[in-house]
Amino acid sequence: MTKTRTLCFFERWMDPVGPEMLAANAKNVEVSGLSFADGPDHNWPLLAEAHGYQMLPAIETADSFHPNAAFLERCPNLLAVASSGAGYDTFDVEACTKAGVLVFNQAGANAESVAQHALGMMLALCKQMIQSDRAIRSEDRDWDRWTYKGSELTGRTLGIVGLGNVGRRTSAICGPTFNMRVIASDPYITEADFAERGAEKATLEQVMSESDFVSVHCPLTDETRGMIGEKEFALMKPHANFISTARGGIHDEAVLEKTLAEGRIAGAGLDVFEVEPPAMDHPLLAYPNTIVSPHNAGITSDCTFNMARSSAEQWTALFKGERPRLLINPEAWELYTKRYEDILGEPVS
Repeated sequence: MTKTRTLCFFERWMDPVGPEMLAANAKNVEVSGLSFADGPDHNWPLLAEAHGYQMLPAIETADSFHPNAAFLERCPNLLAVASSGAGYDTFDVEACTKAGVLVFNQAGANAESVAQHALGMMLALCKQMIQSDRAIRSEDRDWDRWTYKGSELTGRTLGIVGLGNVGRRTSAICGPTFNMRVIASDPYITEADFAERGAEKATLEQVMSESDFVSVHCPLTDETRGMIGEKEFALMKPHANFISTARGGIHDEAVLEKTLAEGRIAGAGLDVFEVEPPAMDHPLLAYPNTIVSPHNAGITSDCTFNMARSSAEQWTALFKGERPRLLINPEAWELYTKRYEDILGEPVS
């Protein structure tokens, strides 16, 4: 008789389609919804028995429930953990691998929504839409329609940092639609990948110095943390705009604030901060040429549906003994397969 697989998640799936798909396609999987309000005495025993753990976005999850070594010690039956979206920077992947726990994400499911958000920020900045809106709503009327003269994206250079799922969609939208020259830095793809994704290969220094718009789309890792700092911002053109819909911590916020204060770039569009949400007195919120959003570039009905569907498909495959298609730590596979058989009493496919 097939042993029931238990899959836990906190508060909500990104979209109800996730649990619905699991109920329809994974008959031997019991999905258990937990709530932080029930407290640790209620939740930890359930997690200790769980075979799978579907994460909420990191900023909505208490630190004690992030998948690290301490968490894994309390969950001896855990076989896999999954992020709700593409990011997994709050996962201790090394600890998971050592414990034989698979990690997978939903890379690509948010690409369209995030790329369109980056484009929206570019348009808002170059057309001064936010500044115009604020001016009209203000009692101060010392302006006319020429005060907020904008510019077009047409023919400008877009520099992309990270030409993965989101970066390639940003390139595909902006290159042909606005006849933009697209350059990109990404050390992990081939020459053929750059050509296929419609971008010229460039170094990070070239992206920062040659672009009219710099858009960041790389993950936050030990390698990328603090990657864009004083040296990089100093390379930007005075009329250029800096945009990040990736992760806080990739660019140095203090340096960006100094760059804006000194008028060395035209503006910035930020969907991410090191601490989210940023404090009301965060220096970057004081600049009229900075537009911000609350890390919701991927929060669209389309995107949350895609992420939930992706995770449900991968959990269904995993509990059938198959390999998830977006596996982050394939080096854990050998130990995982042994644990899978020991815990569930069945071999993987």
